[in-house]
Amino acid sequence: MAAGMAIASEGGDNNIYNGKITAFVILSCMMAGMGGVIFGYDIGISGGVTSMEPFLEKFFPEVHRKMKEDTKISNYCKFDSQLLTSFTSSLYVAGLVASFVASSVTRAFGRKPSVLMGGAAFLAGSALGGAAVNVYMLIFGRLLLGVGVGFANQSVPLYLSEMAPARYRGAINNGFQFSIGIGALAANFINYGTEQIKGGWGWRVSLALAAVPASILTLGALFLPETPNSLIQRKSDHQKAKLMLQRVRGTNDVQAEFDDLLKASSTAKTINHPFKKIIQRKYRPQLVMATAIPFFQQVTGINVIAFYAPLLFRTIGLGVSASLLSSVFSGIVGAGSTLISMFIVDRLGRKKLFLIGGIQMFVSQVIIGGVMAVQLGDQGTVSKGYSIVVLILICVYVAGFGWSWGPLGWLVPSEIFQLEIRSAGQSITVAVSFVFTFIVAQTFLAMLCHFKAGIFFFFGGWVVVMTAFMQLLLPETKNVPIEQMDGVWREHWFWKKYVGEVDEQGKMEEA
Repeated sequence: MAAGMAIASEGGDNNIYNGKITAFVILSCMMAGMGGVIFGYDIGISGGVTSMEPFLEKFFPEVHRKMKEDTKISNYCKFDSQLLTSFTSSLYVAGLVASFVASSVTRAFGRKPSVLMGGAAFLAGSALGGAAVNVYMLIFGRLLLGVGVGFANQSVPLYLSEMAPARYRGAINNGFQFSIGIGALAANFINYGTEQIKGGWGWRVSLALAAVPASILTLGALFLPETPNSLIQRKSDHQKAKLMLQRVRGTNDVQAEFDDLLKASSTAKTINHPFKKIIQRKYRPQLVMATAIPFFQQVTGINVIAFYAPLLFRTIGLGVSASLLSSVFSGIVGAGSTLISMFIVDRLGRKKLFLIGGIQMFVSQVIIGGVMAVQLGDQGTVSKGYSIVVLILICVYVAGFGWSWGPLGWLVPSEIFQLEIRSAGQSITVAVSFVFTFIVAQTFLAMLCHFKAGIFFFFGGWVVVMTAFMQLLLPETKNVPIEQMDGVWREHWFWKKYVGEVDEQGKMEEA
């Protein structure tokens, strides 16, 4: 089953891990990556159906009335409705709760059961959404979707990082964000098609088709192999774990990596309360990154595009079909840029991509805000030429996110935790992501109404802060084996005073 290229990954202890990129790993990661597809599909679908008039008329009649009849209302306030934003943001409340449950499941039973449970919950939510007859049924379906996304987002990035060889961990883990992009792009195409259906029931097709990737994930999870890391952590049958590692790496010579896995596992098994462990001083760098990275990812402003792109395009005067088609273009750019990131992240490194993407997002956001401030106004419209300019700038912004904060926001947290705190750290990452996704999703339409074009300057300011933060405080992690990642903190100019002091104290106590 081995395919293609042999690798040797060098860590901080000069250990060499042998292995190949095997077809077994590729197929397993492609199947697990469907967890990203369901997330992306939901993001794209929710933004599209909320711009469809039959959907608004049935579930959110007040929004529909303002949009059609109120000629005095500001362009920026037409869609300002807490009930409408609850439709989008309710998913993230459920995902927040589910991510903590998923942490225990992932640690006690493995990565595979979490993937399976995520797919099953999402499948149930898609069926309920497609059949909804009132807003309560619609939102309950969203809550089930949130449970599915919570389990998938907690387990899939861990699964990908643990299955991947160190040298190609960035590319394989970035496949999760690429899957999110593919799901969102598919949703944009489907929304554009279903909006053309006469009779006003196209939105049901859009919501119900979420069952397709959910079914693939649920059925595929039954056949997923468990990661060697998880097998060692949960079982005493080390021979089975070694055989799995040999199969994953496509070689029998895996002793160096296996020894590191055993060492990490022996430490992990002494930890009964990983959430208490992660707040200790020696894990301070990982805890800060687990909190800061998902927070920053949500205040890049990507949710302006991801959730509400069709509404945003309608705000500048485009029709329903044109706004949905514009979302397709931005979706293509997002998926394409993430694909590029997969090929360059392990060559350029994480920090360079954070810098390039940050500059690109900031410049495009400032120009978009300027164009809308000057050209749109409260009751005006943007000319066709300026609409095209705004669309191009949004695509530039999406590309910047697509090869930086999009994939790296999932990659970096999934690779920086030691095994004993890995499931807890990933849960914190997912939980923080859901909290701020919920806050941004719930408040964005109101913020758009009050900030108007200034909303883009608001998010642009955050992009400056987060870009500086990553350049100063994130050590480069490319090509570092995941079980030797603690070494990068001991060598970092800032974090070594936390991790280094603890190590010295531990050596003195042992002596």
